[in-house]
Amino acid sequence: MTKTWHRPTLWLAVVMAVGAVGCAVALLLDGRVLQGSSVWAKPFKFAVSLAVYSATLSWMLSLPHKGRRWTSGAATTIAAIMFMEVGLIAIQSARGMFTHYNTSDDPLNQFTQGTFAIAIPAMFLANVVLALVLSFQRFGTPDVRWAVRGGLWLAILGMFTGYLMVFQQTGTTAVDANGQPVELVSGHSVGVPDGGPGMPLTGWSTTGGDLRVPHFVGMHGLQVMILLALGLVALGLAERVRTRLVGVAALGYLGLLVVLTWQALRGESLIHPGGTTWAALLGLVAVVAAGAGWALRSGTGVPSPVRQPVPQR
Repeated sequence: MTKTWHRPTLWLAVVMAVGAVGCAVALLLDGRVLQGSSVWAKPFKFAVSLAVYSATLSWMLSLPHKGRRWTSGAATTIAAIMFMEVGLIAIQSARGMFTHYNTSDDPLNQFTQGTFAIAIPAMFLANVVLALVLSFQRFGTPDVRWAVRGGLWLAILGMFTGYLMVFQQTGTTAVDANGQPVELVSGHSVGVPDGGPGMPLTGWSTTGGDLRVPHFVGMHGLQVMILLALGLVALGLAERVRTRLVGVAALGYLGLLVVLTWQALRGESLIHPGGTTWAALLGLVAVVAAGAGWALRSGTGVPSPVRQPVPQR
């Protein structure tokens, strides 16, 4: 069967890439700030992230598999919602207003909040449908198959961590780029206000917990797992070894996602881990290293000799 990339997600990747370039130019030309960052930083990061994610989905759906009507429909739904989401984020940014958790009674803002409340859960469910369909059928080689499955579920868990921001219910007052006070019902920082000192480019808090860290790491587990599988193929490892290494990596990545979520919820900055976080990370490294050693040893055994039949007299 000829491989054909899924067109809606492929076109979305192109649009997001172009949008990212446009936002980068706006970053240089527009000096307005929102909570200490350029008003264009958020749409830029979303555009880059979703360009990578949608391109991965497009390639993934080129793998021969059953249920294409379901997977194509789910991916098209995801692409449409992503396009709308980044479009609304860009519009709000151009207006100098907060995109998420904004309680302003501005009509366009109210439309944005209402649309997100419906569309984001719909996109989450579409990803779940995609993962479910691909979890119960055979496609590609075992290592690629498990990389896709594991990566999809990691991405879904990463998306779910975004709801932890909603559950915070901080109820803080902030000032938008136009100098207007705005009541924000939730936020991404834990233990410190949103908009404090942050890391370069990502803006992740350097003084407290930040739920955007596990959200980002989880969402892009799909790309990490697929790239790992393709890299192991390039190394020429045996299929059984590759499959086991992919399984170990998926479990290790899940462990990392759990540790990062736990760290953020404790109000601890990514770049200032405490003793308990270091202990958890070192324990995770030890487990993954042991698993990788086991997987590699599985491909070093000497095959049993083939017994020749004894001639009958």
